[in-house]
Amino acid sequence: MSVEAIEEELRLLDFKLAQLKRDYDQYFLGSRPRAPEQLRSEINKAVIKLTSTAIKNTAARFKFSSICSRFQAYRRQWDDTLRKIEEGTYERHRFKAKIHSHGAADPEAGQRAAVPSTAASVGDDLYRSYVDARVTCGESVKGMTREKLDKIISQQRAELRAKHGDGQFSFRVVVEDGKVRLKASRVKGAARV
Repeated sequence: MSVEAIEEELRLLDFKLAQLKRDYDQYFLGSRPRAPEQLRSEINKAVIKLTSTAIKNTAARFKFSSICSRFQAYRRQWDDTLRKIEEGTYERHRFKAKIHSHGAADPEAGQRAAVPSTAASVGDDLYRSYVDARVTCGESVKGMTREKLDKIISQQRAELRAKHGDGQFSFRVVVEDGKVRLKASRVKGAARV
């Protein structure tokens, strides 16, 4: 295999690994119905293929080694999370079960457990998605209230309006590099100045 072909394979493998990480993050957050097993299998086959290839270029060999290390670390993390889900010890699922069990006995108590306070600006889905994502990523949710999230979104809206002019923006929760973020997008049909 030529050096250029190996470098292209490594670029593709690195891209697929980043996509697989995003897909698993979405799966663990509940956005995907199934684990991305097909992509994981493709990456595993590519790693096996490149392992049996003699890589003479030192930089390419180092890049392949670092990709393999990342893949192994991710696999351990994903397998551990999948095992926790099967055993019923996955923290995010336990958190949701606790909310539902409180809600069945006392609807007000379940709502207090999930939502410490209320604000008209932040919807239930966005707030719960944000809290669930933070719990899943191991980030603290202590002191996170709707008012606090509403304030964060209001600040982002003001910054977006200052930068892009008046308009309406919608927000969604995403996980990037293991960190929970709010992503804004302009609502189609909203006025632009």
